[in-house]
Parts: sequence; C-alpha cells; structure tokens
Amino acid sequence: MSAETRPTAAPVLPLGRIAPLYAAQALATGATTVSTVLASLIMSSLGRESLSGLPSTLISTSAALSAGLFGALMLRSGRRLGLGLAFTLGACGAGVGFLGARAGITPLFLLGAAMMGGAQGGYQQARYAAAESVPEQRRGTALGLLMLMSVLGSFLMTGFSGAVEGLGTRLGTSAEVAGWLVGGGLLGLAALLMLLWTPAAPPAQARTGARLTVREAFAVPGVRSTALALATAQGLMVTLMSLTPLRAHHLGMDHGSVAALISGHIAGMFGFGWLTGPLIDRLGLRVGYVGGALLLAAAALTAPLPGSAWLGASMFLLGLGWNLAFVTGSKALSRYPAAQGVTDGLGYVAAGAGTLIGGLVLARAGFPLLAYACAGLALLPLVSAWRAGRTAPA
Repeated sequence: MSAETRPTAAPVLPLGRIAPLYAAQALATGATTVSTVLASLIMSSLGRESLSGLPSTLISTSAALSAGLFGALMLRSGRRLGLGLAFTLGACGAGVGFLGARAGITPLFLLGAAMMGGAQGGYQQARYAAAESVPEQRRGTALGLLMLMSVLGSFLMTGFSGAVEGLGTRLGTSAEVAGWLVGGGLLGLAALLMLLWTPAAPPAQARTGARLTVREAFAVPGVRSTALALATAQGLMVTLMSLTPLRAHHLGMDHGSVAALISGHIAGMFGFGWLTGPLIDRLGLRVGYVGGALLLAAAALTAPLPGSAWLGASMFLLGLGWNLAFVTGSKALSRYPAAQGVTDGLGYVAAGAGTLIGGLVLARAGFPLLAYACAGLALLPLVSAWRAGRTAPA
C-alpha cells in the first residue's frame, strides 16, 4: 500500500464524462484571473497598501477552514453536490466583493474575499474528482489535462481585458473592481455545469482509502511528506502571485501588462499539464518533487531582478514549479480522501501566512528580501522527494 506503483498500460480517458468538470474548472480559473489575483491593487486603491496581502490572507484562511468541511461533505453526499455548492458560494462572494470595492467599503470587500476563499476550499478539490474518474496509471495525465483546460479560462479573460476595462468605465469604477463582477458570472456558470456532470464510481483502491480516518491516512508512509510538498508549493505560489502585481504596479506596468503577467503565470501553472502529468505517470513522484522545488526556487531568485522581462520569467517559472509539485502531490493523495481536505487546508494556511507576512515585509523591507526568503523555503519539497524514493502513498 505504501510502495510507489508504475504504469503498465495506458487506458483511454473518459473525456466525455469529465468534460463538464474540466469546463467548470476553466471558468473558475478565469474568475480568479480577473478577481482575487488582483485584490492587492484594490486594497491599494482603497488606501490600504500596507495591508495589500490581507485579502489573500482571508482567502487562504477561509479556504483552509472550508477545505475539510467540503471534503467531508463530498465523502458523505458526493462530489457533484459539494462542487456545485462551492461554485455557488464563489459566485455570491464575487458579487459581494464587487459591491464593497465599488462603494469603497473595505470590510464588505474583505467579506467577499473571504467568501471566495471558502469557495476555493471546495472547488479546488475537483482535481480529486478527475483522478477518481480514471485508472491509477492515468491519474497524472487526468490531472495534467485538468490544468491544461484551466489555462483556457485565464487566456480567455486576458483576451477580454479590454472589455473588462470598458465595463469598469461604464460602471464608473476600475477594471480591477469590474473583474469581480465578471468573476461572479463565470463561477455561476460553473455551478450550472455541475448539473450536467455525472461522477464516476470511485475505483476500488479509492474506496479502500475512503474507509481510513484522518489519523489513519496520515499514518500511511509518505502521506505526511506529500502534505509538506503540497503546502509548501501552495504557500509560495500564492504569496508571490498575490504580491507580484503590486511590484509590477510600482514598476509602472498598466492593467493590460499586469494581466499579461498573470496570464504567463497561469500558463506555467496549467498550460503544460499535457507534459507534466504523463511525465509523472511515467517517471514517478520523485521527478515531480525535485523539478518543482528547483523551479520554485528559480522563480523566487529571478523575481527581484530589474526589468519587467525578469518579472514575467519569474511568474512563469513560479507557475510551472507549482504545477509539478501540485500534480505530483495530488496523484500521491488520490487514494486517501480523508487526507485530501486536511492537506488542502494546510496549503491554504501556508498561503495565508505567507501573504500576510509577505505584505508586511514588502512594505517595510522591500520585495527582494521577500523573494530570497521564498527561495529558501522552495527547497522543502526535496524532503518529499527523498521520502518518495523510499515509500510513497501512491
């Protein structure tokens, strides 16, 4: 049960069955691109630049609190109900955030951000639903394809950045604020798509893992080191992703340039799933952990270099490093549902702490110190790689 398995065949993926799930994830990524990713700019416009990391902290905290609850709900009542409720909560939260930002009411905007975070704690577990829909040998591929579809949502929103700016002008507000209204609409569509999705019955191995309690799941060799890799990757990615737009703003980059920067980051996160997923299926977990750690460290080290080109390279590497660590860890946990929500919660705690502390460091000591600290922490998944070489949960 603890030995890492290698693929012996390549079964066909049931794309027709999981297409609504993939489309909903793409819409959710598009919603994130035009809303929560740029929350630090809204806080700056509200005169709260020293608290620029607070929305992301609230998002991560709410996600940490909700991940376990949504995970338990999905185990008891099914993935479709849990994911549908999560997307609906996100749509409502985006609307509340839009109203608060437009009216200049900071607490209301932060409430919307917290609701969005609670939703993310649920719908980010769609990846496990995708993994449950395929044989174990193709789980990395299924997860990679889910990420590849997600990048379409980000590129779609980047392509419509002019339309979002125009909507903001018509509403008498900024493009960043209008993006929250657009994001709410996208998440509403994702909720409707869940009505068209028919989940597959979990494989026998997943049913065996589902009988484990949280304590029993984390006692399985390799599960705790997997949680370490996922939490580290999530924390570092969210911290730098959330605070880099503010650095770009200080460098004089306009809304379109910042949107392109975020799209490059999203491309790294999701655009290479066609490669990373099958690679992990073929070469094993250790390759994913090592590659993810090195790319995350490289992203942090290039972020403080002068010029927007280096900033763009950093954001892309940040996304790709996260992709490798995230796909690897998610595949490793696909047998153990009891550990999934808790592990996601740990990742959101790391992200919340990172953005809060990172915002304070950015305001008082500057961006370079923040980036170098992140580079050191990025090496933690190497511990997971060492453990995966001995025992691994999947």
